[in-house]
Amino acid sequence: MFAGIDEVDWASMEHAYGPADDVPVMLRGLASADPAEREAALDGMYGAVHHQGDVYACTLACIPFLFELVVDPGIQDRGSIVELLTSIGGIDLDGDDEDELDEEEIEGAANYAMAATAVTAGAGAFCELMADEDPGVRLSAPLALATLHSHPVRVLALLRERLPVEPAEEVRLALVEAAGRVALRHRELAGQAAAWLTRLTGEGFPPGLRLAALAQLARCAPDALPGDVVRVVTGLLRQLRSVPVRRAQTAPAVDAQAGPVEAVAAVDAHSEAAGEPSVEERAAPVTLVGQLRALSDQETSGRSAPWTADLLRTLHVGLDDRVAERTALLTDQLRSPDHQQRIDALRMSSGLIQAWRGSYEELVRLVGEQLATPEPRLAGAAAHVLEDLFGLAAPAADALAARVAADPGAWVQDWPSGPPALGSAVKALARLGDARAVPALAAALERPEVPHDVGFAIGCLGAAAAPLTAALRRGLGEVRLDEGAYDRASPLLTGLTALRAHEAIPEVLRVLRGAPEYRGEWLRTAALRALGSFGPAAHSAVPELRALLRRPGNTSATEAAQALWAVDGDADAVLPVLIEGLQAERVHELRLAVNALGRLGTRAAVTAPRLRALLGHEELWLRVDAAIALFDVSGRAEESVPVLLAAWEKNRHARVRVAECLARMGVAGAGSDAAHVLRAELASVRRHNAVDGGYGSHDTYEDEKLLALCRQALLGNTGKEPTT
Repeated sequence: MFAGIDEVDWASMEHAYGPADDVPVMLRGLASADPAEREAALDGMYGAVHHQGDVYACTLACIPFLFELVVDPGIQDRGSIVELLTSIGGIDLDGDDEDELDEEEIEGAANYAMAATAVTAGAGAFCELMADEDPGVRLSAPLALATLHSHPVRVLALLRERLPVEPAEEVRLALVEAAGRVALRHRELAGQAAAWLTRLTGEGFPPGLRLAALAQLARCAPDALPGDVVRVVTGLLRQLRSVPVRRAQTAPAVDAQAGPVEAVAAVDAHSEAAGEPSVEERAAPVTLVGQLRALSDQETSGRSAPWTADLLRTLHVGLDDRVAERTALLTDQLRSPDHQQRIDALRMSSGLIQAWRGSYEELVRLVGEQLATPEPRLAGAAAHVLEDLFGLAAPAADALAARVAADPGAWVQDWPSGPPALGSAVKALARLGDARAVPALAAALERPEVPHDVGFAIGCLGAAAAPLTAALRRGLGEVRLDEGAYDRASPLLTGLTALRAHEAIPEVLRVLRGAPEYRGEWLRTAALRALGSFGPAAHSAVPELRALLRRPGNTSATEAAQALWAVDGDADAVLPVLIEGLQAERVHELRLAVNALGRLGTRAAVTAPRLRALLGHEELWLRVDAAIALFDVSGRAEESVPVLLAAWEKNRHARVRVAECLARMGVAGAGSDAAHVLRAELASVRRHNAVDGGYGSHDTYEDEKLLALCRQALLGNTGKEPTT
């Protein structure tokens, strides 16, 4: 084995962490009889040689030796090596425009192409592995073939031939998944694959296999799904819940002449061997690969059908915008007696609500019911889902309040590093504006280190949090004005700003006057915004604010001007400072001045030409700010609307700000461009800020706000609720 490995000039190559002269050691480690050594070698391959999916020269040089390993029946854990080869050879360049690639990217693209060619050339070896004695190899081989083999018709035939005689349940599911992969990669075969998958959804097959086939149909041929897919899937889930927890077993021989239904059913009905399976003893994992494997084992331990969650996720991805059906599936799953199935449903519910608009009252109510369970992971997962829903969490309000009252120990979450934060249930209740969160916030304010997000929670509660004013003042008055002042004072100032608590003027002025050099500008800004929120009640702070105006050209001067305008309304004093702010070089400072001028309204009409000039600025957000401010100072919308609508199309994250202005402008009359984009937004099922693979904690809130503003803008022009 490894003939010629020492003749390769590994030292002349590099991987993610330097010279590749250690690659032969990793390759030999993959062949080791020691499981820990194999795991360390695999970790090194993914961590260095194939780091984050990259393909280096040394990665290419490894391919022949990796194939040697996978075809040698004496090597253990070969399934992991098949997966590694699949990853190396299966990278899709997504049609990158080579003309736009720099020199380093061109080299990388060339390596990917060579890797795909090399692994595809050897993919015939995976055909033989479909019947390998090692179930782990058989589990990895189907997807390798579907991803890499150059003859997809042959692959589909192999999958169909193997299914009736395959004894391992998870491998049978992998065969079905591979068929879906072939259909997606080779659309000309989608009909053929869908026909086979449709047959597998029939009554005679085991529930797991039927569910897998439905999931793949949803991915590659959603129109082929049964009309009553919700009823079918929920029925299959109930059958799967009744299946006892499986253990390792030896499958019986299967009559090769039996039809696929009979053969698979016979294997599925095989009784389990008595006694515990032989499990290889492993020390606590120290590699990333080992840690991921341990987490997976923990996740699936004790579950009768641990792959159900993956199948349901696949099904949900395939169902895409069929929100009502997806909601019905999750509603059923949240009623499961299996805690882990409900945890899976919570995770998928979060993803559904964050990405898609729909009617979620019953689903959210069921999420709230999970808060009362004695299972801590389940209750914690439910609170985490509700935390990001803001007003949509209303059906779970009573459940949240009960959870908060019953568990004071979870009111604040302490972290090994970083400041403490409010617990998810408290945060969710506060974001509903529910006064029952006040006792928890009061307790948080008494802590030596106040949670960093307590001020934002108070902002959500509004006037209901007024009883917290005394604690906020006391805490701010005790803040040491040293290098840590901003971190300690910021949550308190945010809370006082939200409450417009003018009683706190002495404490705010102390911070404003004594702000240290470190983060001092940030701290002064927070204090000035608090004074501005107090309005005319902060008249005693006017001398302090006027003094700060004498330092034009910096952020504090602009912030002081805004505060003075809010407190004293002296446009003659603040206008020169804000006009000076329009000369700022940094976009952030320029935006501050533009927004402040907009707040002055027609008192700043003299700045209209300067604001108009900014409508063509290269920074989109500054163009939006200038368009809004120009409307506010001039009262005329015709110049601003085209800029706002262009920003709407170019950057979806600007839509909330644009919609706010359109609602004030009253320009969304029937047939107008504004009405067209607003109605198109209301007609969309997808949330405007949904991103595959990621989300922000305020995404759902922002999208619901956008929908309300769109309706408001249209309602203001039609006199009735829009029909969209």
